[in-house]
Amino acid sequence: MRFSLNRKRFKDLSEQEILALAISSEEDDAQIYRGYAETLRSDFPASATVFDGMAAEEDSHRQLLIDLHQTRFGSVIPLIRREHVSGFYARRPVWLIENLSLERIRTEAGAMERDAERFYLAAAARTSDAATRKLLGDLAAAEAGHQTTAEDLSAQHLDKETTASEDEQAHRQFLLTWVQPGLAGLMDGSVSTLAPIFATAFATQDTWTTFLVGLAASVGAGISMGFTEAASDDGALSGRGSPWKRGFASGIMTTLGGLGHALPYLIPDFWTATIVAFVVVFVELWAIAWIQNKFMETPFFRAAMQVVLGGALVFAAGVLIGSG
Repeated sequence: MRFSLNRKRFKDLSEQEILALAISSEEDDAQIYRGYAETLRSDFPASATVFDGMAAEEDSHRQLLIDLHQTRFGSVIPLIRREHVSGFYARRPVWLIENLSLERIRTEAGAMERDAERFYLAAAARTSDAATRKLLGDLAAAEAGHQTTAEDLSAQHLDKETTASEDEQAHRQFLLTWVQPGLAGLMDGSVSTLAPIFATAFATQDTWTTFLVGLAASVGAGISMGFTEAASDDGALSGRGSPWKRGFASGIMTTLGGLGHALPYLIPDFWTATIVAFVVVFVELWAIAWIQNKFMETPFFRAAMQVVLGGALVFAAGVLIGSG
């Protein structure tokens, strides 16, 4: 509430302040588009060109607004920005995030234009002053025009072949940053924790002890895999993306892979818990094979043979050690 009270309500702005707000908003949006262009330039040059053009459009509209302000109110423009006005649309600072995907950038750019247009139309509908209503309507039309311009620029610079190439590159980046580390973590968590969990289960036949060992093994493996993935490659040369994103994907999936067959031991009855854990292990191993086939293009039966055989060997080692 304290922050809201320190901001001016939109309905209390004068026409000069509305014009100044529009000028600063256009300037901010142009800078955001330039940031997107620089982010994309090395991997997606055609899309970078589109955002360069959109930034230029924002600059031209800003200049028109400045000229109008000079004509009506003089050359001194009040300092007022989005964050100074209660109820004005805000730009989420996603442009500050490194390694934004191409699809995310395109989505955010479209949302930027739609948010601005909707706000100006709603504001125009709420005012009874003819001059203010016209000004807000003109701003809404300008934002709608930006969307048309973006479509025209995309058609000019992004033919089907270029779009397909950039989409393929974005998909590859998604695989390298999220799927590959996550799959490695899931495999490690599902397979490496089999031996300690089932060794403890058959050695003690105590479900609570088995669960605690499984929980500790899963969390410990997740932390280890996460930090190892993040520290092993900063992504600068390999192009695999943010190390923290990769570490997060690897660590979380490692933990989940181990917890899958540790959680059944919350069931008090030992043999019921063990049978459920067997079923979970079976599902986990086949799920890993399916993910390898779908995302990594590994032949399904080869992936199944590798994962299931490896998991079976580790599982058997755990049972034999625990039973001995």
